Amino acid sequence: MNEAQTRTYSILEEVISECKSNWISLSGGLDSSIIGHFIKNRDTNSLAIITKDFLGTDLTYSQIISKHLNIPLEICYVSTEQILDGIKNTIKILKNYNDIEIRNSIVMYLSLDALHKKNVKTVLTGDGADEIFAGYNFLLKKPKEEIKDELKRIKKIMHFSSQEIAKTFGIEVETPFLDNRVIDFADSLPVSMKVNNKNEKIFGKWILRETFEKYLPKSIIWREKSPMQNGAGTVELTKLFESIVSDDIFSKKTEKIKKDDGVIIRSKESLHYYEIFREEFDAPVRTDSIQNICPDCGTEIGENSKFCRMCGKFPI
Repeated sequence: MNEAQTRTYSILEEVISECKSNWISLSGGLDSSIIGHFIKNRDTNSLAIITKDFLGTDLTYSQIISKHLNIPLEICYVSTEQILDGIKNTIKILKNYNDIEIRNSIVMYLSLDALHKKNVKTVLTGDGADEIFAGYNFLLKKPKEEIKDELKRIKKIMHFSSQEIAKTFGIEVETPFLDNRVIDFADSLPVSMKVNNKNEKIFGKWILRETFEKYLPKSIIWREKSPMQNGAGTVELTKLFESIVSDDIFSKKTEKIKKDDGVIIRSKESLHYYEIFREEFDAPVRTDSIQNICPDCGTEIGENSKFCRMCGKFPI
């Protein structure tokens, strides 16, 4: 390994060795697989959430890495009914109806719920690796200077719903990639060590892939970034709501919501989430006194943000 790879390995080894959990949320993605590499010799267990009724991509990859690291894997197959019940609780916890966040966060909710039922008190996740090592797909085709600026912006606004959800279950989520030592190291790296190409394909988290290529299967190392909603299969919720809500009902309900609450609903999926949201909370308060507000729901937008946490509108 070169100097940067050696440093990457040693920092992560140091930080992850200090984590106390022997449970890992194992999606078969790069980040959780790297954590698994360092804790494989503990009495380690892992859990993956897979939908019964929708096609998810995590199943094969989580099985591959589980076998490679010799870590027992519990696959938790969840029904559509369980997902819909979990969505209600996720919306209550997060206090928003952001369709993208809900589709991703429901996976973590179901995972933490399953761990809670096992009386697990701590779990390791790969939260933060995409934010500090440039793992997001939208970064990959940008010029280097723009990537650098985007990473600075993302670091200022990054948040992780896993922390909010875990509190309701009394579970501690350990996030080694968010340790200051790892963040400071990532900040010191040039963009070329975060975004680079392999066989004419551009990859983020380049230094992580290069460092751990000799320790993990190539199918894991060079797996393209896949959001939780794709991995578990909850991305298919969009199609589900399109099929069960008629155009006429959607039109009537969204017109009424716009008239009564001043809120624009963009999709049938968002309509379902908003109706759950309104059972628990008041409508978002629209005010003209704030400069940065979402045009669809009137919620204040953070200074460095390009999307609305409340309703998910993007870009703003």
